[in-house]
Amino acid sequence: MPPRLTSSILNSLRTSFSPRLQHRTLKMAPPVVGAPFRVALVQLGGTTDVKADNLSRARTAIETAALGGGGAKPDLIVLPEVFNSPYATASFPKYAEKIAFEKGTTYDLARSESESVKVLSEAAKAAGVWLIGGSIPERGADDKIYNSSPTFSPDGALVALHRKVHLFDIDIPGGITFKESETLTGGNDLTIVETPFGKIGIAICYDLRFPEMAMDAARKGCIAMIYPAAFNTTTGPLHWDLLQRARAVDNQFFVIMCSPARATSGDGYKAYGYSGVTNPMGKIVAQLEEKEGILFVDIDVDEVNKARAGIPVTVQRRFDVYPDVSA
Repeated sequence: MPPRLTSSILNSLRTSFSPRLQHRTLKMAPPVVGAPFRVALVQLGGTTDVKADNLSRARTAIETAALGGGGAKPDLIVLPEVFNSPYATASFPKYAEKIAFEKGTTYDLARSESESVKVLSEAAKAAGVWLIGGSIPERGADDKIYNSSPTFSPDGALVALHRKVHLFDIDIPGGITFKESETLTGGNDLTIVETPFGKIGIAICYDLRFPEMAMDAARKGCIAMIYPAAFNTTTGPLHWDLLQRARAVDNQFFVIMCSPARATSGDGYKAYGYSGVTNPMGKIVAQLEEKEGILFVDIDVDEVNKARAGIPVTVQRRFDVYPDVSA
């Protein structure tokens, strides 16, 4: 028969293991600061060569999204990448607008030269919502062209402008060749927006493939990364879901993707669609298909804290072995 566990043996085991158990229970991730919010993802379609028509279509969609789709009014509305222009390198210079945003200063909308910024500001103010205005071609003070995402507060103020950092230059034999660098320049800054429901990282499309951006945002307290994006029908089926789930589970926060609807005719760029939300455990909790539509999703920020408490990688990293990209 096996030996009996006497009280002295049990006490010895408790003494041996309790320090390690205490150490493990003490290493908990600090909670993120945030509040529940409702997001509306506007998967726009029907982009034409006429900028005014594209802006009018976007404004109407924002107004529709602000009604809540039969539910509560959203706190945040997101538009897709390059919604005011055809997605083509030759089009970007033609449609580019001077925005002249300077971080840390109050943006003067009355003096803005950007037609798109003015329309989006008015729409955000009229709806009383936070608005991530997808992205638009921007002409910088250096006369270079950027793919830039403006963020507006509910009073219509332009509070952030993210310039796409990583340019979409790919060549897949038998698939797609596209080189944004033919006319675009990459941005040099990471973007975090502080909102009443928490810090949010902003990036654009191809930025998703570079995990360092999401890592930096997560370690600086962000509850989510939001990517206006326009994957194509070659890379979309392969990587759209995979990459957003990877960024979400690696960083244990929400990843929110907003794509244009897929064009059904013409020879232009065909976006993949499938705008959606992935939770901190890497599960896609809501997603559209390829057609035009609006997706409403309620975000519970406490899911971030639950994920990090259950799998506490945020406090288990070994920066004595490898570098911290956010340092």
